[in-house]
Amino acid sequence: MTAIESPCILVCSIDMKTGYCFGCGRTRDEISDWIGMTAEMRRQVMAELPTRLETVERRPRRETRRARMARERGEAS
Repeated sequence: MTAIESPCILVCSIDMKTGYCFGCGRTRDEISDWIGMTAEMRRQVMAELPTRLETVERRPRRETRRARMARERGEAS
């Protein structure tokens, strides 16, 4: 059995505005259908991923507790 190439980087969360995964750029349907796709279909999707990932709005990083406490004390983080 051969391994199936996948763009997954284990950052599995969908951007609600674009419908693309923040990590890999695939849609929910593409993620769920990936195993059943032909190699050609997977290559076609993978060719589109760099362009898609440019349209995904990166979620702001959550402020850590340490950073919040420093901000509240007026310290630089």
